[in-house]
Amino acid sequence: MKQILYKLFEHQYLGRDEARTILQNITQGQYNDVQVASLITVFLMRNISVEELCGFRDALLEMRVPVDLSEFSPIDIVGTGGDGKNTFNISTAACFTVAGAGFPVVKHGNYGATSVSGASNVMEQHGVKFTSDVDHLRRSIEKCNIAYLHAPLFNPALKAVAPIRKALAVRTFFNMLGPLVNPVIPTYQLLGVYNLPLLRLYTYTYQESQTKFAVVHNLDGYDEISLTDSFKVATCGNEKIYTPEGLGFARCLDTELDGGQTPEEAARIFDSVMSNTATDAQKNVVIINAAFAIQVMRPEKPIEECIALAKESLESGQALATLKKFIELNN
Repeated sequence: MKQILYKLFEHQYLGRDEARTILQNITQGQYNDVQVASLITVFLMRNISVEELCGFRDALLEMRVPVDLSEFSPIDIVGTGGDGKNTFNISTAACFTVAGAGFPVVKHGNYGATSVSGASNVMEQHGVKFTSDVDHLRRSIEKCNIAYLHAPLFNPALKAVAPIRKALAVRTFFNMLGPLVNPVIPTYQLLGVYNLPLLRLYTYTYQESQTKFAVVHNLDGYDEISLTDSFKVATCGNEKIYTPEGLGFARCLDTELDGGQTPEEAARIFDSVMSNTATDAQKNVVIINAAFAIQVMRPEKPIEECIALAKESLESGQALATLKKFIELNN
């Protein structure tokens, strides 16, 4: 590890195979916590390359617990995290909204590393028991259009570095890897990133895969569509900037999207959104993220139609019914 660190400190980059081997060695416990923390810190000081990101992803996918749910052609909606905004669980709420609209979802998530409540925190607040049993996951998606995969059960490397990530409490390249290593390898993905270089990085990375995708970035730094400012959406071969007003939404204030100070408070906000009793800002930000996810799956539909489908799911109670069924099946 000493030689690797010296190489990185001298502003050199890792090759894809080299990055793959390093992450495998981390998982096998060949480096101590201080060395791993030093490695992580390097990628806070400079951008990760496509080769490095692909190498780390290769290692995690090779070591994952595989889950074959390909017959459903599902979507995952996820943000990289690390934007420092502490929003409520927008992506998770969008997943249940998309599932409520009748589309299959396989959500891959974890505990919050840089925010109060990650997807796994809000699931636990509802009594959800995490499992790697493929039959159980299949039954969940069959019965309510959504299955939840708690990342550490499927990615031993993520579990191995969890204490270090939590202790550092800053974004790391593992935030960047999480969206790329859903063990299902879903057919579709909507990914939110916190800056434009990452938007391009992921776009290039996805173009090497079979995944049909959209990468979104709010121009004021959110890793999801926050409706607080204009936002960019990148798909294979296309990039477009949208404004909230252009899609029929009022702009949100940062404070309106706050996730609270505890997982319990975050779960209450999440529940208010799902039960259609939240503020317009909270509901609208979920609707817009769900809408762009639907468009990834149905690119022939104009975004206005996708917004209508997402809004109907949330306001009719379909999303809430989906959540209740999911909790019943997974408690």
